[in-house]
Order: sequence, then C-alpha cells, then structure tokens
Amino acid sequence: MELKIKPKDKLQGTIKVPGDKSISHRSVMLGALAEGKTEVTGFLTGEDCLNTARAFQKMGVEIEGLGSEEMVIHGVGLNGLQEPESILDLGNSGTSMRLMLGILAGQDFYAVVTGDESLSKRPMARVVEPLGDMGAEIYGRDGGNLAPLTVIGQNLTNQEYQSPVASAQVKSCILLAGLYADGTTTVIEPAKSRDHTERMLEYFGTELNIDGLEVSVIGQPKLKGQKVVVPSDISSASFFLVAALINQQAELILEDVGLNPTRAGILEVLTAMEADYELLDKRLENQEPIADIKVNSSNLQATTIGGAVIPKLIDELPILAVAATQAEGETVIKDAEELRVKETDRISAMVTELRRLGVEVEEREDGMVIPGPQSIKGGCSCRSYDDHRIAMSLAVAGLIAQEEIEITNADCIKTSFPNFVELLKDI
Repeated sequence: MELKIKPKDKLQGTIKVPGDKSISHRSVMLGALAEGKTEVTGFLTGEDCLNTARAFQKMGVEIEGLGSEEMVIHGVGLNGLQEPESILDLGNSGTSMRLMLGILAGQDFYAVVTGDESLSKRPMARVVEPLGDMGAEIYGRDGGNLAPLTVIGQNLTNQEYQSPVASAQVKSCILLAGLYADGTTTVIEPAKSRDHTERMLEYFGTELNIDGLEVSVIGQPKLKGQKVVVPSDISSASFFLVAALINQQAELILEDVGLNPTRAGILEVLTAMEADYELLDKRLENQEPIADIKVNSSNLQATTIGGAVIPKLIDELPILAVAATQAEGETVIKDAEELRVKETDRISAMVTELRRLGVEVEEREDGMVIPGPQSIKGGCSCRSYDDHRIAMSLAVAGLIAQEEIEITNADCIKTSFPNFVELLKDI
C-alpha cells in the first residue's frame, strides 16, 4: 500500500488510539499460563499481538474472540502447554519471539519459532545466551542468534543475570523463564526498563521482589486468571501528540492513554521542549496508570534526549526526530544505539528520509543532531523500510510539508496501529 499525505494546518478532535502493544502481548502470555479465565478488553488487534495469540492457540490454549478487542483466554496453567504440531510463526514481532523463548525454554517439549524477513535478521543472542546459562537448549542460525530457532525444553536452574542493556524484552524473557526454575531468578539492569511484565506478574499472583534495578521472581508460582483492561498505547498516541504540537492550529484529546512511568519518557521530553499538554482524569487499571491527554499547538524548544530516559521512549524516538525539526535550537538524540537493531536501522532510516524531505540532520552512531526549526519540503516518495514507526513518523511529517508526500510499503503500519489512517482522517 502507498500512503499519500497532504499538508493540513488544522487538527481537532477527540480520539482513542488502539490498545497498548506491550500489555496486549503479556495479557495473552500470562493468561495462557494462568489457571482459569482471563478476560481482556481493549486488546490491540494488530498483527504482532495476533501472532502471539495464534502461537498459544497452537500450544493448546483456547482463546475466544481472537481478532477482536475483547477476548477470553482459557488458561492451561504453568505446565499445561502442549507441543505445537507446526512452526510458531511470529511475523514481525520481536517482543513475541524474545518473551516466548523464555516460556518455551522451560517446557517439556520441542518447538520451532520463526518470523518474517525482518525478524529473522534481528539479534536473539541477547536472550539465548542467558537462557543457555539456565540450562535451555536453543539452536538456530548464526550460533543461535538468528531465527528460525529450535527450542528443546529443559528443567531450568535459577540464576542472577546482570544484563548489559536496559531492555524490557531481555528482562521479561529471563523472568518468564524464571517461572519454570526452582528458587529465585534475578535480573539486574544498568537502567530501569519498562516494567509491564513485573506489574502483570504481580497482578496474576506471582511473588516478586523489586529493589532498585534488581527484579527477582520465585519459581513455580500458581498464576490466577484475571480481568485485564488494556490502556491506549502511548507509543501509538505519540504520533498524534507530535502531530498536534507541530501543527499551526491543533487541539486534540487522546483518551485512556497508558502512562506507565517506565514508558512515559516522551512526556518528560515534551515537557523539556515546553509542549502544551495536560493530563486529565488520572486513574489506575490492573496496576497501570491511565489518563486522557489534551494537547495543543506549541512553540517547541530544542533539548538533549539521552541517558536514563532512552529506555522509556526508545520506540518514540523516530517521531521525536520529526518534532525536533520544528523546535527552536539544536536537538540532540544520543545513547540510542538500540535503534539500529529494531525492525530496521531506525537511525539510518530516519536520517535518510528526513534528508529526502529537505531536512538538515547529522547522523551519529548512537543517534542524530537536528537543528530547527526547518521547513519540510515534501513533493517526493519516502520509504517505510517495512517499519511501522518509520512510516507513521513520515506521515506526521507530511502533515506540515510544503507539498504532498508518498510513503511506500505502508502496510507495515497494521502491525501495531490498524486504524492509523482512519484516525488521521478523523482529525
């Protein structure tokens, strides 16, 4: 699909973006491993999360309402999964693969996981190696670094793992594997990464100990099915936040947005950029903070984005690069090497496409430098790199371009935000 975006100088309305991707994945995983029913509302129906659900269906988990925002997962208990008869295809979802490897490592059966061309190039050694230290047997291309990966489930031993990176996927993988180990499994991070897994494990009845950057789980718990309300995804909301901020005449309200403090780094940065936004109706659902966000056109100021905030907004950096083009001064994005091993090399992709749009930007190994404010020329065709966040960031840039832009291979947007184009039209 080719997406054409015309400049628009007035954005108004009240919208609700789809459910949180991270929480949707985890609701299926823990719901499947729990005893009893888990009722999920607000589930993200993007392909990534659906692939997670389909994988558990292949392992004997009954799921009612698959493909809708309301699902019922009939849990089989921690040790109730069955050997799949076919390969578990996780499409484009790195979250699905890395977290599922932790679960599969402790089973008493054989499984093979694979993904699309993009996922098959993404590094898995960061979870395969620590799982191996727990006794897991995982084989694949490049010494077990690349999918397809074969997992031969084993009796796992607990461990204390010092993670070299602040990564929720790495942390979550080890904690999920720790559910199958005797004793206590501990993950120590260099900085705090998003904590959806910890919150949901506790919500489902797992005993956790959290001490600063250390998280410990006690193995062999009994998980109990729960009711899970999935908030709107702040990563998806970020595209509309920035769209409103950089537009000349904008007033938007984004409803029911998840504001988990380990995910809401974009709000910290927007505050530093003097963005005009307000949090309304703050509340808590299944241990996750939620609020409505009212956002208006703003005269943004440049800032430096780096250090401890990076793990809290790693997925939002492409759209923040677009915001930086309209900020007064020089915006520096640094300490973001992780962007190079996402669905695509997001540093290279954003630098290339911003330059194509006439923007001056300096590429650095760990980020980029963008002076502003600058005009976005448009009048060209941009690449998505089959990366949903690149495609949506370019679409937002197109709203303030001087001429129409075209984004090729925009179908990838459906992996996380199936109704993005419709909501864009609504406002």
